[in-house]
Amino acid sequence: MSLLVVGLSHRSAPVSVLERASLSTGAQLKLLQDTVAAEPAAEAAVLATCNRIELYADVDKFHAGVAELSTLLAQHSGVGLEELTPYLYVHYEDRAVHHLFSVACGLDSMVVGEGQILGQIKDSLARAQDLHTAGRLLNDLFQQALRVGKRAHSETGIDRAGQSLVTFGLEQLSAGAEVQQWARGKRALVIGAGSMSSLAAATLARAGVAEIVVANRTFERAERLAKILSEGDDTDVLARAVPMDSVPGELTRADVAVSCTGATGLVLTADAVVASVEGRTGAPAVEDTAVADTAVRETAVREAGETPLPGAGSAADENCPLDLSSVSSVPSGFSVMGEAAVAGMDAATLEQHGAWAAGGTAVDRTRETGRSGPEADSELIGALAATATRVGRIPERRRPEPVVEVPRPEPVLFLLDLAMPRDVDAAVHRLAGVRLVDIESLADASADAPMAADVDMVRRIVADEVAAFGAAQRAAHITPTVVALRSMAADVVAGEIARLEGRLPGLDDKHRAEITQTVKRVVDKLLHAPTVRVKQLAAEPGGAGYADALRTLFDLDQETVASVSRAENSTTEKNRGPA
Repeated sequence: MSLLVVGLSHRSAPVSVLERASLSTGAQLKLLQDTVAAEPAAEAAVLATCNRIELYADVDKFHAGVAELSTLLAQHSGVGLEELTPYLYVHYEDRAVHHLFSVACGLDSMVVGEGQILGQIKDSLARAQDLHTAGRLLNDLFQQALRVGKRAHSETGIDRAGQSLVTFGLEQLSAGAEVQQWARGKRALVIGAGSMSSLAAATLARAGVAEIVVANRTFERAERLAKILSEGDDTDVLARAVPMDSVPGELTRADVAVSCTGATGLVLTADAVVASVEGRTGAPAVEDTAVADTAVRETAVREAGETPLPGAGSAADENCPLDLSSVSSVPSGFSVMGEAAVAGMDAATLEQHGAWAAGGTAVDRTRETGRSGPEADSELIGALAATATRVGRIPERRRPEPVVEVPRPEPVLFLLDLAMPRDVDAAVHRLAGVRLVDIESLADASADAPMAADVDMVRRIVADEVAAFGAAQRAAHITPTVVALRSMAADVVAGEIARLEGRLPGLDDKHRAEITQTVKRVVDKLLHAPTVRVKQLAAEPGGAGYADALRTLFDLDQETVASVSRAENSTTEKNRGPA
Protein backbone atom coordinates (compact mmCIF):
# COMPACT_ATOMS: atom_id res chain seq x y z
CA MET A 1 0.00 0.00 0.00
CA SER A 2 1.18 3.57 -0.75
CA LEU A 3 0.19 7.08 0.28
CA LEU A 4 -1.50 9.21 -2.37
CA VAL A 5 -2.98 12.72 -2.21
CA VAL A 6 -5.08 14.35 -4.92
CA GLY A 7 -6.27 17.90 -4.39
CA LEU A 8 -6.48 21.53 -5.41
CA SER A 9 -5.64 24.71 -3.54
CA HIS A 10 -5.18 28.45 -3.99
CA ARG A 11 -1.80 27.65 -5.55
CA SER A 12 -3.22 25.48 -8.35
CA ALA A 13 -6.74 26.81 -8.91
CA PRO A 14 -8.43 30.22 -9.09
CA VAL A 15 -10.69 31.18 -6.20
CA SER A 16 -13.74 30.87 -8.44
CA VAL A 17 -13.03 27.15 -8.94
CA LEU A 18 -12.19 26.59 -5.26
CA GLU A 19 -15.43 28.28 -4.31
CA ARG A 20 -17.52 25.98 -6.48
CA ALA A 21 -15.60 22.88 -5.45
CA SER A 22 -15.92 23.48 -1.69
CA LEU A 23 -17.30 20.57 0.33
CA SER A 24 -19.91 20.78 3.05
CA THR A 25 -19.42 18.65 6.17
CA GLY A 26 -21.95 16.14 4.89
CA ALA A 27 -20.21 15.95 1.51
CA GLN A 28 -16.87 15.33 3.23
CA LEU A 29 -18.28 12.42 5.21
CA LYS A 30 -19.83 10.88 2.10
CA LEU A 31 -16.57 11.36 0.20
CA LEU A 32 -14.66 9.47 2.91
CA GLN A 33 -17.13 6.60 2.88
CA ASP A 34 -17.11 6.33 -0.92
CA THR A 35 -13.31 6.47 -1.05
CA VAL A 36 -12.73 3.51 1.27
CA ALA A 37 -15.48 1.64 -0.57
CA ALA A 38 -13.57 2.08 -3.83
CA GLU A 39 -11.28 -0.74 -4.87
CA PRO A 40 -7.84 0.97 -4.83
CA ALA A 41 -8.18 2.63 -1.39
CA ALA A 42 -7.98 1.10 2.09
CA GLU A 43 -7.85 4.33 4.14
CA ALA A 44 -8.99 7.90 3.48
CA ALA A 45 -8.96 11.38 5.02
CA VAL A 46 -10.21 14.73 3.69
CA LEU A 47 -8.51 18.04 4.45
CA ALA A 48 -10.95 20.79 3.42
CA THR A 49 -10.30 24.43 4.32
CA CYS A 50 -11.24 27.77 2.79
CA ASN A 51 -8.34 27.54 0.33
CA ARG A 52 -7.70 23.82 -0.21
CA ILE A 53 -9.50 20.53 -0.79
CA GLU A 54 -7.30 17.43 -0.51
CA LEU A 55 -8.13 13.73 -0.43
CA TYR A 56 -5.53 11.46 1.18
CA ALA A 57 -5.69 7.71 0.69
CA ASP A 58 -3.67 4.54 1.16
CA VAL A 59 -3.89 2.84 -2.24
CA ASP A 60 -2.60 -0.42 -3.67
CA LYS A 61 -2.55 0.80 -7.29
CA PHE A 62 -1.18 4.22 -8.13
CA HIS A 63 -2.79 4.89 -11.50
CA ALA A 64 -6.14 3.44 -10.54
CA GLY A 65 -5.93 5.42 -7.29
CA VAL A 66 -5.33 8.72 -9.10
CA ALA A 67 -8.24 8.11 -11.47
CA GLU A 68 -10.60 7.02 -8.67
CA LEU A 69 -9.72 9.85 -6.25
CA SER A 70 -9.99 12.48 -9.01
CA THR A 71 -13.38 11.14 -10.05
CA LEU A 72 -14.66 11.07 -6.46
CA LEU A 73 -13.51 14.64 -5.84
CA ALA A 74 -15.35 15.79 -8.94
CA GLN A 75 -18.52 13.89 -8.04
CA HIS A 76 -18.76 15.22 -4.50
CA SER A 77 -17.67 18.78 -5.28
CA GLY A 78 -20.20 19.17 -8.05
CA VAL A 79 -17.58 20.43 -10.52
CA GLY A 80 -17.28 18.35 -13.66
CA LEU A 81 -14.20 16.14 -13.94
CA GLU A 82 -13.05 17.72 -17.21
CA GLU A 83 -13.26 21.20 -15.68
CA LEU A 84 -11.69 20.22 -12.35
CA THR A 85 -8.84 18.07 -13.66
CA PRO A 86 -6.51 20.82 -14.99
CA TYR A 87 -6.30 22.30 -11.49
CA LEU A 88 -5.61 19.07 -9.60
CA TYR A 89 -2.23 18.15 -8.18
CA VAL A 90 -1.01 14.70 -7.21
CA HIS A 91 1.62 13.79 -4.62
CA TYR A 92 2.75 10.23 -4.05
CA GLU A 93 4.59 8.43 -1.23
CA ASP A 94 7.38 10.62 0.24
CA ARG A 95 6.23 13.67 -1.76
CA ALA A 96 2.76 13.26 -0.25
CA VAL A 97 4.30 13.17 3.24
CA HIS A 98 6.39 16.25 2.44
CA HIS A 99 3.30 18.06 1.18
CA LEU A 100 1.22 17.44 4.32
CA PHE A 101 4.11 18.35 6.65
CA SER A 102 4.60 21.60 4.71
CA VAL A 103 0.88 22.32 4.97
CA ALA A 104 0.96 21.65 8.74
CA CYS A 105 3.80 24.15 9.18
CA GLY A 106 1.93 26.86 7.28
CA LEU A 107 4.38 26.86 4.36
CA ASP A 108 1.60 26.16 1.86
CA SER A 109 -0.96 28.52 3.41
CA MET A 110 -2.28 31.66 1.78
CA VAL A 111 -0.68 33.53 4.68
CA VAL A 112 2.66 31.82 5.33
CA GLY A 113 3.09 30.63 8.89
CA GLU A 114 -0.56 30.84 9.98
CA GLY A 115 -1.37 28.36 12.71
CA GLN A 116 -5.08 27.69 12.08
CA ILE A 117 -4.22 24.85 9.73
CA LEU A 118 -3.13 22.70 12.68
CA GLY A 119 -6.64 22.75 14.09
CA GLN A 120 -8.05 21.92 10.66
CA ILE A 121 -5.68 18.95 10.29
CA LYS A 122 -6.69 17.74 13.76
CA ASP A 123 -10.36 18.00 12.80
CA SER A 124 -9.68 16.13 9.57
CA LEU A 125 -8.04 13.25 11.45
CA ALA A 126 -10.83 13.15 14.05
CA ARG A 127 -13.45 13.00 11.29
CA ALA A 128 -11.68 10.08 9.60
CA GLN A 129 -11.27 8.29 12.92
CA ASP A 130 -14.96 8.69 13.77
CA LEU A 131 -15.88 7.08 10.44
CA HIS A 132 -13.13 4.44 10.82
CA THR A 133 -11.60 5.44 7.46
CA ALA A 134 -8.18 6.23 8.98
CA GLY A 135 -6.02 3.18 9.55
CA ARG A 136 -2.46 2.83 10.70
CA LEU A 137 -0.84 4.82 7.87
CA LEU A 138 -3.10 7.89 7.98
CA ASN A 139 -3.21 7.91 11.78
CA ASP A 140 0.58 7.91 11.90
CA LEU A 141 0.83 10.47 9.09
CA PHE A 142 -1.63 13.03 10.46
CA GLN A 143 -0.45 12.74 14.06
CA GLN A 144 3.13 13.19 12.91
CA ALA A 145 2.05 16.20 10.80
CA LEU A 146 0.55 17.79 13.92
CA ARG A 147 3.80 17.24 15.82
CA VAL A 148 5.86 18.66 12.94
CA GLY A 149 3.65 21.75 12.78
CA LYS A 150 3.94 22.33 16.52
CA ARG A 151 7.71 21.85 16.33
CA ALA A 152 8.00 24.40 13.53
CA HIS A 153 6.08 27.00 15.51
CA SER A 154 7.99 26.35 18.75
CA GLU A 155 11.53 26.10 17.32
CA THR A 156 11.40 28.85 14.67
CA GLY A 157 9.96 32.28 14.13
CA ILE A 158 7.61 31.10 11.39
CA ASP A 159 4.82 32.96 13.22
CA ARG A 160 6.59 36.16 12.23
CA ALA A 161 6.41 35.21 8.57
CA GLY A 162 2.67 35.53 8.54
CA GLN A 163 -0.42 35.77 10.68
CA SER A 164 -3.74 34.06 10.85
CA LEU A 165 -6.08 34.66 7.95
CA VAL A 166 -8.22 36.76 10.29
CA THR A 167 -5.35 39.04 11.32
CA PHE A 168 -4.18 39.36 7.73
CA GLY A 169 -7.73 40.19 6.64
CA LEU A 170 -8.08 42.89 9.29
CA GLU A 171 -4.77 44.39 8.20
CA GLN A 172 -6.11 44.59 4.65
CA LEU A 173 -9.31 46.22 5.91
CA SER A 174 -7.35 48.82 7.86
CA ALA A 175 -5.39 49.65 4.68
CA GLY A 176 -2.00 49.81 6.38
CA ALA A 177 -3.10 51.46 9.60
CA GLU A 178 -2.38 49.84 12.95
CA VAL A 179 -5.22 47.37 13.47
CA GLN A 180 -5.70 48.25 17.14
CA GLN A 181 -5.92 51.95 16.41
CA TRP A 182 -8.23 51.31 13.46
CA ALA A 183 -10.53 48.96 15.42
CA ARG A 184 -10.68 50.88 18.70
CA GLY A 185 -14.23 51.99 19.50
CA LYS A 186 -15.83 50.39 16.45
CA ARG A 187 -18.99 48.28 16.52
CA ALA A 188 -18.50 44.82 15.01
CA LEU A 189 -20.91 42.24 13.63
CA VAL A 190 -19.70 38.62 13.43
CA ILE A 191 -21.85 36.33 11.28
CA GLY A 192 -21.29 32.67 12.16
CA ALA A 193 -20.13 30.98 15.35
CA GLY A 194 -17.70 28.36 14.06
CA SER A 195 -13.96 28.20 14.69
CA MET A 196 -13.03 30.93 12.17
CA SER A 197 -15.80 33.25 13.32
CA SER A 198 -14.83 32.67 16.96
CA LEU A 199 -11.22 33.52 16.15
CA ALA A 200 -12.34 36.66 14.33
CA ALA A 201 -14.49 37.72 17.29
CA ALA A 202 -11.66 37.13 19.77
CA THR A 203 -9.21 39.03 17.56
CA LEU A 204 -11.58 41.99 17.28
CA ALA A 205 -12.15 41.96 21.05
CA ARG A 206 -8.41 42.07 21.73
CA ALA A 207 -8.04 44.83 19.12
CA GLY A 208 -10.32 47.05 21.20
CA VAL A 209 -13.70 47.18 19.47
CA ALA A 210 -16.43 48.58 21.69
CA GLU A 211 -19.15 46.06 20.85
CA ILE A 212 -19.46 42.67 19.14
CA VAL A 213 -22.79 41.29 17.94
CA VAL A 214 -22.80 37.59 17.08
CA ALA A 215 -25.38 36.22 14.63
CA ASN A 216 -25.77 32.53 13.89
CA ARG A 217 -28.44 30.19 12.55
CA THR A 218 -28.23 28.22 15.81
CA PHE A 219 -28.95 30.94 18.35
CA GLU A 220 -27.56 28.89 21.26
CA ARG A 221 -24.10 28.81 19.65
CA ALA A 222 -24.22 32.57 19.13
CA GLU A 223 -25.15 33.02 22.80
CA ARG A 224 -22.30 30.76 23.90
CA LEU A 225 -19.72 32.71 21.87
CA ALA A 226 -21.08 36.05 23.12
CA LYS A 227 -20.85 34.82 26.71
CA ILE A 228 -17.23 33.70 26.23
CA LEU A 229 -16.34 37.12 24.80
CA SER A 230 -18.10 39.01 27.61
CA GLU A 231 -16.45 36.94 30.34
CA GLY A 232 -12.95 37.06 28.88
CA ASP A 233 -10.28 38.27 31.27
CA ASP A 234 -8.19 40.05 28.63
CA THR A 235 -10.98 42.23 27.17
CA ASP A 236 -13.89 44.34 28.36
CA VAL A 237 -15.90 44.20 25.15
CA LEU A 238 -19.69 44.27 25.23
CA ALA A 239 -20.96 41.18 23.39
CA ARG A 240 -24.47 39.99 22.64
CA ALA A 241 -26.15 37.39 20.42
CA VAL A 242 -28.88 37.93 17.81
CA PRO A 243 -30.76 35.59 15.44
CA MET A 244 -29.81 35.57 11.77
CA ASP A 245 -32.90 37.52 10.71
CA SER A 246 -31.55 40.48 12.71
CA VAL A 247 -28.46 40.80 10.49
CA PRO A 248 -29.88 43.51 8.15
CA GLY A 249 -30.70 45.79 11.07
CA GLU A 250 -27.42 45.10 12.88
CA LEU A 251 -25.48 45.76 9.69
CA THR A 252 -26.88 49.29 9.64
CA ARG A 253 -25.32 49.90 13.08
CA ALA A 254 -22.03 48.07 12.50
CA ASP A 255 -18.75 49.64 11.44
CA VAL A 256 -17.13 46.32 10.55
CA ALA A 257 -18.66 42.94 9.78
CA VAL A 258 -16.93 39.55 9.53
CA SER A 259 -18.77 36.66 7.91
CA CYS A 260 -17.72 33.02 7.84
CA THR A 261 -20.59 30.55 7.62
CA GLY A 262 -21.12 27.21 5.97
CA ALA A 263 -23.93 28.55 3.81
CA THR A 264 -24.04 27.43 0.18
CA GLY A 265 -25.58 30.73 -0.97
CA LEU A 266 -24.90 34.40 -0.30
CA VAL A 267 -25.44 35.64 3.25
CA LEU A 268 -25.06 39.33 2.33
CA THR A 269 -26.28 40.37 -1.11
CA ALA A 270 -25.23 43.61 -2.75
CA ASP A 271 -28.78 44.97 -2.23
CA ALA A 272 -28.60 44.20 1.51
CA VAL A 273 -25.29 46.05 1.82
CA VAL A 274 -26.66 49.00 -0.17
CA ALA A 275 -29.66 49.14 2.16
CA SER A 276 -27.45 49.04 5.25
CA VAL A 277 -25.21 51.86 3.99
CA GLU A 278 -28.22 53.98 3.05
CA GLY A 279 -29.76 53.28 6.45
CA ARG A 280 -26.53 54.35 8.12
CA THR A 281 -25.72 57.49 6.09
CA GLY A 282 -29.11 58.51 4.74
CA ALA A 283 -27.53 58.83 1.31
CA PRO A 284 -27.80 56.32 -1.54
CA ALA A 285 -24.87 53.90 -1.93
CA VAL A 286 -23.90 54.23 -5.58
CA GLU A 287 -21.59 52.08 -7.63
CA ASP A 288 -18.05 53.43 -7.85
CA THR A 289 -17.57 53.64 -11.65
CA ALA A 290 -13.77 53.74 -11.45
CA VAL A 291 -13.74 50.61 -9.35
CA ALA A 292 -16.29 48.99 -11.64
CA ASP A 293 -14.10 49.62 -14.70
CA THR A 294 -11.07 48.22 -12.88
CA ALA A 295 -13.06 45.18 -11.81
CA VAL A 296 -14.11 44.52 -15.39
CA ARG A 297 -10.50 44.69 -16.57
CA GLU A 298 -9.28 42.47 -13.73
CA THR A 299 -12.02 39.93 -14.42
CA ALA A 300 -11.05 39.81 -18.08
CA VAL A 301 -7.39 39.26 -17.21
CA ARG A 302 -8.27 36.65 -14.60
CA GLU A 303 -10.57 34.78 -16.98
CA ALA A 304 -7.89 34.82 -19.64
CA GLY A 305 -5.46 33.35 -17.14
CA GLU A 306 -7.94 30.69 -16.06
CA THR A 307 -8.17 29.03 -19.44
CA PRO A 308 -7.59 25.31 -18.76
CA LEU A 309 -4.15 24.19 -19.74
CA PRO A 310 -3.48 21.23 -22.04
CA GLY A 311 -4.99 18.02 -20.72
CA ALA A 312 -4.60 14.35 -21.46
CA GLY A 313 -2.93 13.54 -24.71
CA SER A 314 -1.83 17.11 -25.31
CA ALA A 315 1.41 17.99 -27.01
CA ALA A 316 2.88 19.05 -23.67
CA ASP A 317 2.58 15.51 -22.39
CA GLU A 318 3.63 13.89 -25.65
CA ASN A 319 6.80 15.98 -25.67
CA CYS A 320 7.79 14.95 -22.14
CA PRO A 321 11.52 14.34 -22.65
CA LEU A 322 11.85 11.27 -20.42
CA ASP A 323 11.21 7.75 -21.68
CA LEU A 324 10.27 5.69 -18.65
CA SER A 325 11.33 2.43 -20.22
CA SER A 326 14.91 3.69 -20.36
CA VAL A 327 15.01 5.26 -16.91
CA SER A 328 16.56 2.94 -14.32
CA SER A 329 15.44 4.72 -11.17
CA VAL A 330 12.34 6.88 -11.27
CA PRO A 331 11.79 8.73 -7.96
CA SER A 332 9.30 6.75 -5.88
CA GLY A 333 7.50 9.84 -4.62
CA PHE A 334 7.09 12.07 -7.63
CA SER A 335 4.54 14.85 -7.84
CA VAL A 336 2.31 15.83 -10.74
CA MET A 337 1.18 19.44 -10.63
CA GLY A 338 -2.06 21.04 -11.71
CA GLU A 339 -1.13 21.77 -15.32
CA ALA A 340 -1.48 18.07 -16.12
CA ALA A 341 -4.95 16.61 -16.68
CA VAL A 342 -4.09 13.79 -14.32
CA ALA A 343 -7.42 12.01 -14.23
CA GLY A 344 -7.64 11.73 -17.99
CA MET A 345 -4.14 10.36 -18.59
CA ASP A 346 -3.42 6.78 -19.33
CA ALA A 347 -1.01 5.04 -16.96
CA ALA A 348 2.08 5.36 -19.15
CA THR A 349 1.58 9.06 -19.84
CA LEU A 350 0.89 9.85 -16.19
CA GLU A 351 3.97 8.02 -14.98
CA GLN A 352 6.09 9.61 -17.69
CA HIS A 353 4.88 13.06 -16.75
CA GLY A 354 5.59 12.33 -13.08
CA ALA A 355 9.20 11.45 -13.81
CA TRP A 356 9.46 14.53 -16.00
CA ALA A 357 8.07 16.79 -13.26
CA ALA A 358 10.39 15.27 -10.66
CA GLY A 359 13.40 15.76 -12.92
CA GLY A 360 12.54 19.38 -13.66
CA THR A 361 13.30 19.04 -17.37
CA ALA A 362 12.22 21.98 -19.49
CA VAL A 363 9.98 21.54 -22.52
CA ASP A 364 10.57 23.16 -25.87
CA ARG A 365 7.43 25.29 -26.22
CA THR A 366 7.81 25.55 -29.98
CA ARG A 367 7.40 21.78 -30.16
CA GLU A 368 4.24 22.03 -28.06
CA THR A 369 2.46 24.19 -30.63
CA GLY A 370 3.73 22.12 -33.51
CA ARG A 371 4.34 25.30 -35.53
CA SER A 372 7.59 27.17 -36.06
CA GLY A 373 9.66 28.77 -38.76
CA PRO A 374 8.33 30.24 -42.04
CA GLU A 375 4.95 28.50 -41.78
CA ALA A 376 4.22 30.13 -38.42
CA ASP A 377 5.51 33.50 -39.68
CA SER A 378 3.27 33.29 -42.74
CA GLU A 379 0.29 32.50 -40.51
CA LEU A 380 1.06 35.49 -38.27
CA ILE A 381 1.47 37.85 -41.25
CA GLY A 382 -1.85 36.65 -42.65
CA ALA A 383 -3.59 37.31 -39.34
CA LEU A 384 -2.14 40.83 -39.15
CA ALA A 385 -3.26 41.54 -42.70
CA ALA A 386 -6.78 40.41 -41.91
CA THR A 387 -6.82 42.65 -38.86
CA ALA A 388 -5.60 45.62 -40.86
CA THR A 389 -8.31 45.07 -43.47
CA ARG A 390 -11.00 44.93 -40.77
CA VAL A 391 -9.95 47.86 -38.56
CA GLY A 392 -7.99 49.92 -41.07
CA ARG A 393 -4.61 49.73 -39.29
CA ILE A 394 -2.10 47.37 -37.74
CA PRO A 395 -2.70 47.17 -33.98
CA GLU A 396 0.11 48.80 -32.03
CA ARG A 397 1.66 47.36 -28.90
CA ARG A 398 2.44 50.32 -26.73
CA ARG A 399 1.97 51.43 -23.18
CA PRO A 400 -1.54 52.66 -22.45
CA GLU A 401 -2.07 56.26 -21.50
CA PRO A 402 -1.92 56.77 -17.72
CA VAL A 403 -5.34 56.60 -16.12
CA VAL A 404 -6.26 59.37 -13.74
CA GLU A 405 -7.08 57.77 -10.41
CA VAL A 406 -10.39 59.01 -9.06
CA PRO A 407 -10.22 59.22 -5.27
CA ARG A 408 -12.66 56.84 -3.65
CA PRO A 409 -14.75 58.09 -0.70
CA GLU A 410 -13.76 56.85 2.73
CA PRO A 411 -15.66 53.67 3.60
CA VAL A 412 -18.34 53.75 6.26
CA LEU A 413 -18.68 49.95 6.33
CA PHE A 414 -15.85 47.39 6.37
CA LEU A 415 -16.63 43.80 5.37
CA LEU A 416 -14.36 40.77 5.83
CA ASP A 417 -15.59 37.61 4.08
CA LEU A 418 -13.63 34.51 5.15
CA ALA A 419 -16.12 31.95 3.83
CA MET A 420 -15.64 29.51 0.98
CA PRO A 421 -17.92 29.62 -0.93
CA ARG A 422 -18.24 33.35 -0.39
CA ASP A 423 -20.83 34.82 2.00
CA VAL A 424 -20.73 38.35 0.58
CA ASP A 425 -21.69 39.22 -2.99
CA ALA A 426 -18.56 40.11 -4.98
CA ALA A 427 -20.49 43.04 -6.49
CA VAL A 428 -20.02 44.81 -3.14
CA HIS A 429 -16.43 45.54 -4.23
CA ARG A 430 -17.89 48.14 -6.60
CA LEU A 431 -19.95 50.01 -4.00
CA ALA A 432 -18.76 53.42 -2.86
CA GLY A 433 -18.52 53.75 0.89
CA VAL A 434 -17.81 50.03 1.43
CA ARG A 435 -14.50 48.19 1.68
CA LEU A 436 -14.76 44.43 1.14
CA VAL A 437 -11.89 42.01 1.71
CA ASP A 438 -12.58 38.40 0.73
CA ILE A 439 -10.61 35.23 0.02
CA GLU A 440 -9.81 36.33 -3.53
CA SER A 441 -8.43 39.73 -2.51
CA LEU A 442 -6.51 38.09 0.35
CA ALA A 443 -4.91 35.72 -2.16
CA ASP A 444 -3.84 38.65 -4.33
CA ALA A 445 -2.41 40.52 -1.32
CA SER A 446 -0.58 37.51 0.10
CA ALA A 447 1.19 36.87 -3.20
CA ASP A 448 3.33 39.94 -2.53
CA ALA A 449 3.86 39.27 1.19
CA PRO A 450 7.55 38.98 2.15
CA MET A 451 8.94 35.63 3.29
CA ALA A 452 10.72 35.52 6.62
CA ALA A 453 14.19 33.98 6.97
CA ASP A 454 12.68 31.45 9.39
CA VAL A 455 10.91 29.78 6.45
CA ASP A 456 14.22 28.16 5.47
CA MET A 457 14.56 26.71 8.95
CA VAL A 458 11.06 25.26 8.74
CA ARG A 459 11.85 23.71 5.37
CA ARG A 460 14.85 21.94 6.91
CA ILE A 461 12.65 20.67 9.73
CA VAL A 462 10.15 19.35 7.20
CA ALA A 463 12.88 17.59 5.21
CA ASP A 464 14.28 15.95 8.36
CA GLU A 465 10.83 14.87 9.55
CA VAL A 466 9.93 13.42 6.14
CA ALA A 467 13.11 11.31 6.19
CA ALA A 468 12.37 10.18 9.75
CA PHE A 469 8.77 9.30 8.90
CA GLY A 470 9.84 7.30 5.86
CA ALA A 471 12.45 5.40 7.88
CA ALA A 472 9.92 4.63 10.62
CA GLN A 473 7.36 3.39 8.10
CA ARG A 474 9.88 1.17 6.35
CA ALA A 475 11.06 -0.20 9.69
CA ALA A 476 7.47 -0.81 10.74
CA HIS A 477 6.87 -2.68 7.50
CA ILE A 478 9.41 -5.34 8.49
CA THR A 479 8.32 -5.60 12.14
CA PRO A 480 5.58 -8.22 11.51
CA THR A 481 8.14 -10.40 9.72
CA VAL A 482 10.60 -10.08 12.62
CA VAL A 483 7.85 -10.87 15.12
CA ALA A 484 6.80 -13.90 13.07
CA LEU A 485 10.44 -15.08 12.96
CA ARG A 486 10.82 -14.84 16.73
CA SER A 487 7.47 -16.56 17.19
CA MET A 488 8.64 -19.40 14.97
CA ALA A 489 11.89 -19.64 16.98
CA ALA A 490 9.90 -19.80 20.23
CA ASP A 491 7.80 -22.62 18.83
CA VAL A 492 10.96 -24.52 17.86
CA VAL A 493 12.37 -24.07 21.40
CA ALA A 494 9.10 -25.23 22.96
CA GLY A 495 9.02 -28.29 20.69
CA GLU A 496 12.59 -29.28 21.49
CA ILE A 497 12.05 -28.90 25.25
CA ALA A 498 8.95 -31.09 24.99
CA ARG A 499 10.97 -33.70 23.08
CA LEU A 500 13.71 -33.56 25.74
CA GLU A 501 11.16 -34.18 28.50
CA GLY A 502 9.97 -37.27 26.61
CA ARG A 503 13.50 -38.60 26.48
CA LEU A 504 14.37 -37.61 30.05
CA PRO A 505 11.12 -38.04 32.04
CA GLY A 506 12.98 -37.92 35.35
CA LEU A 507 14.38 -34.45 34.77
CA ASP A 508 13.66 -32.27 37.82
CA ASP A 509 12.16 -28.78 37.55
CA LYS A 510 15.42 -26.97 38.37
CA HIS A 511 17.39 -28.64 35.57
CA ARG A 512 14.48 -28.37 33.12
CA ALA A 513 14.25 -24.62 33.75
CA GLU A 514 18.01 -24.19 33.35
CA ILE A 515 18.08 -26.12 30.07
CA THR A 516 15.07 -24.17 28.74
CA GLN A 517 16.68 -20.85 29.62
CA THR A 518 19.98 -21.87 27.99
CA VAL A 519 18.28 -22.88 24.72
CA LYS A 520 16.31 -19.59 24.66
CA ARG A 521 19.49 -17.57 25.22
CA VAL A 522 21.21 -19.37 22.34
CA VAL A 523 18.29 -18.68 20.01
CA ASP A 524 18.03 -15.05 21.11
CA LYS A 525 21.75 -14.44 20.56
CA LEU A 526 21.63 -16.04 17.11
CA LEU A 527 18.62 -13.91 16.08
CA HIS A 528 19.65 -10.64 17.75
CA ALA A 529 22.21 -9.39 15.23
CA PRO A 530 20.27 -10.28 12.05
CA THR A 531 16.94 -8.88 13.32
CA VAL A 532 18.51 -5.62 14.51
CA ARG A 533 20.47 -5.27 11.30
CA VAL A 534 17.49 -6.05 9.07
CA LYS A 535 15.47 -3.31 10.80
CA GLN A 536 18.28 -0.84 10.17
CA LEU A 537 18.55 -1.85 6.53
CA ALA A 538 14.79 -1.78 6.06
CA ALA A 539 14.67 1.82 7.36
CA GLU A 540 16.96 2.96 4.55
CA PRO A 541 15.62 3.91 1.10
CA GLY A 542 15.12 0.81 -0.99
CA GLY A 543 15.02 -1.42 2.07
CA ALA A 544 11.52 -2.78 1.49
CA GLY A 545 12.87 -6.02 -0.02
CA TYR A 546 14.50 -7.18 3.21
CA ALA A 547 11.19 -8.39 4.64
CA ASP A 548 10.69 -10.62 1.59
CA ALA A 549 14.24 -11.93 1.91
CA LEU A 550 13.72 -12.75 5.58
CA ARG A 551 10.49 -14.63 4.86
CA THR A 552 12.19 -16.60 2.09
CA LEU A 553 15.34 -17.47 4.05
CA PHE A 554 13.46 -18.72 7.11
CA ASP A 555 10.48 -20.15 5.19
CA LEU A 556 8.03 -18.08 7.22
CA ASP A 557 4.32 -18.62 6.72
CA GLN A 558 2.80 -15.58 4.99
CA GLU A 559 -0.45 -15.97 6.94
CA THR A 560 1.47 -15.82 10.22
CA VAL A 561 3.05 -12.53 9.15
CA ALA A 562 -0.34 -11.19 8.03
CA SER A 563 -1.93 -12.16 11.36
CA VAL A 564 0.77 -10.19 13.22
CA SER A 565 0.02 -7.16 11.03
CA ARG A 566 -3.70 -7.45 11.73
CA ALA A 567 -3.05 -7.69 15.46
CA GLU A 568 -0.84 -4.57 15.39
CA ASN A 569 -3.42 -2.62 13.39
CA SER A 570 -6.11 -3.64 15.87
CA THR A 571 -3.96 -2.36 18.75
CA THR A 572 -3.35 0.91 16.90
CA GLU A 573 -7.09 1.28 16.33
CA LYS A 574 -7.78 0.97 20.07
CA ASN A 575 -5.02 3.35 21.14
CA ARG A 576 -5.43 5.99 18.45
CA GLY A 577 -6.07 9.65 19.19
CA PRO A 578 -5.00 13.05 17.81
CA ALA A 579 -1.69 14.42 19.00
